[in-house]
Amino acid sequence: MAACRAQPAFCRGPHTLTVPAELFQENRQRLCERLKGKVPSGAIVLLQGGESQTRYCSDHEPIFRQESYFQWAFGVEEPDFYGAIEVDTGNTILFPPKLPDTYAVWMGKLLTCEDFKERYGVNEAHWSSDIPSILKGRNPAVLLTLKGLNTDSGNYSREAAFDGISQFKVDNEILHPEIMECVKPQTKKIIMKSIRPGVYEYQMESLFKHYCYFTGGMRGEAYTCICGTGDNGSVLHYGHAGAPNSKLVQDGDMCLFDMGCEYYCYTSDITCSFPANGKFTERQKGIYEAVYKSSRAVMAAVKPGVSWVDMHLLADRTHLEELKRLGLVTGDIDEMMKVRLGAVFMPHGLGHFMGLDTHDVGGYPEGTERSKEAGLKSLRTVRTLEQRMVLTIEPGIYFIDVLLDAAFNNPEQARFLVRERIDSHRGFGGVRIEDDIAITQDGMELMTCVPRTVEEIETLMEEGRRQPPMPLPQDMKKYVINHMLRYVIILKSQVCNNSDITEVCNSVSQVCNNSVSQVCNNSVSQVCNNSVSQVCNNSVSQVCNNSVSQVCINSVSQVCINSVSQVCINSVSQVCNNSVSQVCNNSLQVSDTCSEHPFSCSG
Repeated sequence: MAACRAQPAFCRGPHTLTVPAELFQENRQRLCERLKGKVPSGAIVLLQGGESQTRYCSDHEPIFRQESYFQWAFGVEEPDFYGAIEVDTGNTILFPPKLPDTYAVWMGKLLTCEDFKERYGVNEAHWSSDIPSILKGRNPAVLLTLKGLNTDSGNYSREAAFDGISQFKVDNEILHPEIMECVKPQTKKIIMKSIRPGVYEYQMESLFKHYCYFTGGMRGEAYTCICGTGDNGSVLHYGHAGAPNSKLVQDGDMCLFDMGCEYYCYTSDITCSFPANGKFTERQKGIYEAVYKSSRAVMAAVKPGVSWVDMHLLADRTHLEELKRLGLVTGDIDEMMKVRLGAVFMPHGLGHFMGLDTHDVGGYPEGTERSKEAGLKSLRTVRTLEQRMVLTIEPGIYFIDVLLDAAFNNPEQARFLVRERIDSHRGFGGVRIEDDIAITQDGMELMTCVPRTVEEIETLMEEGRRQPPMPLPQDMKKYVINHMLRYVIILKSQVCNNSDITEVCNSVSQVCNNSVSQVCNNSVSQVCNNSVSQVCNNSVSQVCNNSVSQVCINSVSQVCINSVSQVCINSVSQVCNNSVSQVCNNSLQVSDTCSEHPFSCSG
């Protein structure tokens, strides 16, 4: 744990967001107001934070991420804390773990209870080992602990426990539905500008992670990055351990990148779809604009009092109307809706709550039920929208073989499908447009700021094409070899065909300056004194009176990767073996190099 902040707030620098401790004070106050009248006077809320862990049986400690309910109430970064809130007064107590003094050697300065009190803006702080005595001194009527079902994961929240809790009256039923209602929720441009055919999906993932952390101080991601290109765009949760964003991006691929960062445990969730080469084909444009129209239709309709199920059905209807216009389906739209044809193309739900978790709590409170119909059963909430809710709107159209095959085998659905047109879209992948919104008093606030129309996307990607291309490691060896072979070819031809040795030296110098230095300028940097310069000093320099050697030392000395050294030793030394005059005497020709490295002859 590091030294205390000057102010009770979270910040990663002046260029990042500041989250004041007042936010968590307001959260606790809202919780107390909901509980008053429902719990006896003297009740105390007791929450247990996330625990420090190691990876399996090793001593490796993964980066800690706070338990979401505890984060919402207290904003504590460190593990192994407890927190208590007196419902009547809002008085807040933190219970940090007391670490051994020896931890200071490994962890840095150890904070005192007073430090934690100031750091997180609470009323009191005591060591977690003192929980029984501190709570006993408050004589609570009941301890309200948290236990409830997460309807997305099927897991239960962890109930607070400590040695001695049995001496207190505990209620683990009241708190969960109340805090769940309080918690109810309240960077893609750089990728578009950088992506090109020939990169790997994971390289775009790494660029996103770097940008979020370097620019915004966001150390973690909200979820596993989904970087699907081509047919991978039809895999809804692509990017998992078995398919780790490993495909090489091809010219003509449609990209579906679903990535979100996390700041102080608050999440984002945005999906962008765009062509890898920067230009939409007519087919890509048709599907993209169908999804875009669906997205904006839902945005125009959401407001307090609207059913989220109705919004999903609105997206389905818009998709089917657009697919009919494109010739992929035919027939009556109302009849298509009855047989849930929309779910063939959008099998997931329209969106979800978002906050301290990507799929935040509160989707199915008591009294609500999950639908059993295709598509609708995947909805993460069926609630009526209320002001202050934060959700994603993420319609999509996908061409998933297993769903298309099932639909063609279902007579009720197959009668609407135009097989030839749909089969031509197999392998297309998918398009998803995901935005983050907050429900306001009379509508919504859009919190996403990325290019969305076809014209905006193509304009941004064209800007990226005008920038110098990002050096790729998979291209570097070929790049270096080609440039060094150009040097070999020119040197051979000039030595054999020119009598004026000064002209030869000038030609070689120009090659060193114009070709090899380009390698240096493309970030292939280190030192090559033991390879290139040695070859030059021992051979070419004998002919050029040390002038070529000097050029090589000045221009090539910063190049030092194995491929460069290998080229210098295996290719340049063939020309420069002993002396340039020997090259001429042996009548070496350019064709010798071409036969050894045929891929370089086009240059």
